[in-house]
Amino acid sequence: MFDDLSERLRGVLGRLTGHGRITEADIDAAMREVRLALLEADVNFRVVKDFVARVRERAVGQDVLESLNAGQQVIKIVHEELTAILGAGDRTFHLSGSPAVVMLVGLQGSGKTTSAAKLARHITKQGRRPLLVAADPYRPAAADQLQSLGRQLDIPVYRAPNGTSVPDIARGAIDAARTQARDVLILDTAGRTSLDEEMLDEIRVLGKQMQPAETLLVVDAMVGQESVAVAQAFVDVAPVTGIVMTKIDGDARGGAALSITAVTGLPVKFLGTGERTDALEPFHPDRLAGRILGMGDVLTLIERAQENVDQQQAEDLARKLQRNAFTLEDFLSQLQQLKKMGPLGNLLEMIPGMGGAAKDAQKAVDSGELKRVEAIIQSMTLDERRDPDILTASRRRRIARGSGTSLQDVNRLIKQFGEMRKMMKQLSGPGGRRQLMGLGGGGARR
Repeated sequence: MFDDLSERLRGVLGRLTGHGRITEADIDAAMREVRLALLEADVNFRVVKDFVARVRERAVGQDVLESLNAGQQVIKIVHEELTAILGAGDRTFHLSGSPAVVMLVGLQGSGKTTSAAKLARHITKQGRRPLLVAADPYRPAAADQLQSLGRQLDIPVYRAPNGTSVPDIARGAIDAARTQARDVLILDTAGRTSLDEEMLDEIRVLGKQMQPAETLLVVDAMVGQESVAVAQAFVDVAPVTGIVMTKIDGDARGGAALSITAVTGLPVKFLGTGERTDALEPFHPDRLAGRILGMGDVLTLIERAQENVDQQQAEDLARKLQRNAFTLEDFLSQLQQLKKMGPLGNLLEMIPGMGGAAKDAQKAVDSGELKRVEAIIQSMTLDERRDPDILTASRRRRIARGSGTSLQDVNRLIKQFGEMRKMMKQLSGPGGRRQLMGLGGGGARR
């Protein structure tokens, strides 16, 4: 979502770091470009005005202008101010009550139903026992979708008979939660294609009846500035406690995500980063600011890895690397684990300095490059995967036919794998880790 904005800001701020000391005129020129970049990213103009004024005020201080690393200090200021914009309000996710009630509200199509399932999965990992509630009596497809997602996650769904009123659905859900020993209720409420009084009245009544610990407004980041107006309308009628920003992985300009907290005062509590039920992450403003500025987000990357990577496989792989016994079978396994962690472009954005490569990497994935690699390896016999040296010309032609690729594709993969294995052997040897970190060969000491 933030690709274009991130690229612009990295370019502007990167030019500042190319100088030693910088002048007030340099700051003003950079701030003009930052202002334009934010406005083009659809950030609310008042938010942009305040942000640029705060950054400039801090950046023209004598301690910054006279320092030798002034450009780096300006980047630090921009990061801190971006974090401040994104991080207002109480982002704690509260689950008080017996059962604790979480009510999801928002317009139709914003992603409420999918977000309810994602949130249930997130809560389950915390040791809680959620019950999903189909609290939309007007759209049977919403209840069907929720039941389907519940089955995938092995989380029960309460669905009342057709014609049941919303207050009766809520009462029945509380009884069901107590009967099934469920300690969290997640209500997927009805939405409309646009704001109307009937929907807002229903939310108001349901909120008074259920007294939810959290009322989360689900907004579609792809909608842009309209989502800010929607959020303001919901705040006026319901005690909204936070926002779930969905479709953050889309190609919108990102202005809504940067504007909504500053304009409404509502904290963003969760980000929906994809279609899968595990594509929901707690919102950390400093981490998102780091991604936007190309600083990476190593903490989120580590959390994703811990969640998706099999620890025993990782230990086995480390031992194989030490013995130089890494095979195409292992390579295939690593590719499949990497896919579980999310889109490759998103992962690269979390690695400091790799933000610029994220778009190209994602293009390679979208073009089917990784699928071709998987198809080639899966078309090999087990012996061939474990020992690529036995891949004669006739075997390679067979693999190409079986994988629907060309002989050149097969040869390229085998050559690249051989080069990768050589590099891994070097890095796993004495001094290899220091070399990987840029400390080998005495270069850092000179």
